[in-house]
Amino acid sequence: MSTIVLYATDTMADWEYSYLVAGVAMAREQGDDRYELRVLSEDGQEVTTLGGLHVRPDGDLSDLDTESVAALVLPGGNTWNEGHEKVLGLASALVEKGTPVGGICGATLGLARTGLLNAKKHTSNALEFLTSATEYSGSLYYEDARVVVDGTLVTAPGTAPLEFSKAIFELLQLFPQSIVDAWYGLYSTGEKKYYDVLAGGGA
Repeated sequence: MSTIVLYATDTMADWEYSYLVAGVAMAREQGDDRYELRVLSEDGQEVTTLGGLHVRPDGDLSDLDTESVAALVLPGGNTWNEGHEKVLGLASALVEKGTPVGGICGATLGLARTGLLNAKKHTSNALEFLTSATEYSGSLYYEDARVVVDGTLVTAPGTAPLEFSKAIFELLQLFPQSIVDAWYGLYSTGEKKYYDVLAGGGA
């Protein structure tokens, strides 16, 4: 079984990972045991989300078997302008080996600080948001889009949690494409026809 790692940090933006964790749970409810979700923090200590929820992680990043990682998910927050060296080092190593890494909203600033965005297509809340990182020189690769996927690197602004989750589902092949498309259609439009596809297993 491979591990999808959700990085937990103070001020993590609740809405930016909610669709993703619900989707992973849905896959497991349907009998897909290829992936487990683990919530890990820098030190294993409880964090407080932007919405004020107290989240107790499953453990510490130091205890992670990196060979078992299927994807690393970095939610946004107000703390990405400094620190997070442990998880950003992990992100760099995973991108290098071709493992999916997703950063949304503030986490894209963290990725910019590693230099990962200097030669890969990417997006964020705004180009100006990333240029505050002195390590960033990738403005030519910036795209004003809801989500950008370059290889196994996924980036998105904080207003696009659906598109962000969809891209990660597709990289992981978590569901057949017809189910992913119906899932996205349902939550982006609310139209019953998409629910009918999901209820019918994608038929």
